[in-house]
Amino acid sequence: MVIGWGEFFALASALVWALAIITFRRIGETLPAFELNLFKNCVGLVLLVPTLLFVEGAAMPDYSAADLSIALLSGFIGIAVADTWYLRALHLMGASRTGIVASLLSPFVILLSVTFLGESLVGLQLAGFAMVMSGILLVTWRSNRREVEPEQVRKGVLFGVGAVFLMAVGVVMVKEILETRPFMWTATIRLVGGIAGMLVYILLRGRTGRVVQAFRQPQPWFMLVGGSVMATYLSMIMWLAGYMLIPASVASVLNESANAWIVVLAWLLLGEPLGRRKVVGLALTSVGVTIMLLA
Repeated sequence: MVIGWGEFFALASALVWALAIITFRRIGETLPAFELNLFKNCVGLVLLVPTLLFVEGAAMPDYSAADLSIALLSGFIGIAVADTWYLRALHLMGASRTGIVASLLSPFVILLSVTFLGESLVGLQLAGFAMVMSGILLVTWRSNRREVEPEQVRKGVLFGVGAVFLMAVGVVMVKEILETRPFMWTATIRLVGGIAGMLVYILLRGRTGRVVQAFRQPQPWFMLVGGSVMATYLSMIMWLAGYMLIPASVASVLNESANAWIVVLAWLLLGEPLGRRKVVGLALTSVGVTIMLLA
């Protein structure tokens, strides 16, 4: 496979995302998942707006009502809900398990791309999907009960699988718009949709006081801002750029390198155990996504 700009952006976004996840995990639960997601998205928007004005200018392109609605809905699904669930899984079962469960992203994207974008799926890709699932089950099923409570693992897996499925839905539904409309405008609109959805949720559920109180508590602001810049600005721009430049099924598989980075960095920087189950599970998921890429 020749490495072009699309492949480069997909791989680079994976590394930056892994560093952001390790940063958030190192912070711990100083901010609940919802409030952490809201904070990182707001930091991303503060950086995206001046970038947008510099790159594209202030004149908004002529989006159809349908395209605008899809971009906003994609942000709500893939940023507001999916990222919150991902961060919740991170808190429940640690970075390495969450990273391996996130290997389901590329199979989900491939299956959705086949269904809605007309991309092809061959038999070997199904075998790769089975290997990814086997690796995830090996790592999460009755493993290391002394390290993490079984109930936490169970809930973490549910949140993690739900998160990566919604991420896949969000990016597949906006792929055509990314390819046909100005990139930075689409990325910004998508992020606005995510933040707006979270703010509406806060108002409807009467959580304003709870959110404000969370941000009044002492926080490791330097690490929070650093992780947010990596997750919602640098990684997101490169992630979407990869999907814009190359087929969604290829970009999603290249993004899976983030999972290997997360497992290794969690071991090196967070001291999370790197036992035989995790090594074999990571190997299975890595081989599985490689088969899906090369098939």
